[in-house]
Amino acid sequence: MTAQQQEFVRIDSDFRSHGTRCAAWLYLPKGVTSPPIVIMAHGFAAERTFRLPPFAERFARAGMAVLLFDYRCFGDSDGQPRNLVNPFRHVQDWKAAITHVRALPGVDHNRIALWGTSFSGGHVVVAASRDPGIAAIVSQLPIMDSIPLFTRLGPREMVRASTAASRDVLRKLTLRSPYYIPALGDPGTMACITTPGAKAGYFSMIPEGSTWKNECPARIGFTLALYRPITTARGVKCPALIIMGEKDSLHPPAPIEKAASTMSRAEFIKLPVGPFDPYAGEWFEKTVELETRFLKKHLIEAR
Repeated sequence: MTAQQQEFVRIDSDFRSHGTRCAAWLYLPKGVTSPPIVIMAHGFAAERTFRLPPFAERFARAGMAVLLFDYRCFGDSDGQPRNLVNPFRHVQDWKAAITHVRALPGVDHNRIALWGTSFSGGHVVVAASRDPGIAAIVSQLPIMDSIPLFTRLGPREMVRASTAASRDVLRKLTLRSPYYIPALGDPGTMACITTPGAKAGYFSMIPEGSTWKNECPARIGFTLALYRPITTARGVKCPALIIMGEKDSLHPPAPIEKAASTMSRAEFIKLPVGPFDPYAGEWFEKTVELETRFLKKHLIEAR
């Protein structure tokens, strides 16, 4: 049986981050002793079920274990308020996931890779820069710097976002429920992401029967402005696969290229794709093949 034909089992493997349970699935390839492991998590305001299992399954069939988790306050994880997008908390969850994996029996604790996409594509850069024990990272169409996201906004949009964020923070300080805004919206509406086509593309990833709500606390308008993974990129010393979409209108390209250029062992690839193309169809197949080949090279063949 070849590596590509190997089957796997999936079991629950929850862990705690700052006292809150994070729901996680552990994929274990059959017939592999002490496999390397890839840790994965979802993008902005999403859940692990949003087209990430096909990636995890492909990696598992190639002989790697996978831990796929939901951040606190998302999906099957515990935590309040629900859908709280906070990149600094997300990175804490990555650290907790790494600690959890290093305590798991039956996997190789010296061969741990991080895989992130979109918002989590930046998180894996931050997490790896702080942990010299990470063996490799994959950063797929990442957000490397929040500053360009804000420069796209006009004065009217800035005022609306600041007002909504202030309202949410005030409600938090007075112990009231959050003020929510849509995570995705049409151009010109009040939402976190209003790039043309983004709402339809994002919704195409949501599985049938999902109970996910298109909302997040508006305080993200303040938190996001302080988040800049690009400033930590130089600290990533492990092999890194950085994938940028040439037709991607959602993730600013300049910070991605600059971040890759500052990493000592980065492999930078441009694909002629938009922000949602790698999750399904032909471009999923091409993207996951690139990533699988990279991960096998640095986690299995380099052993």
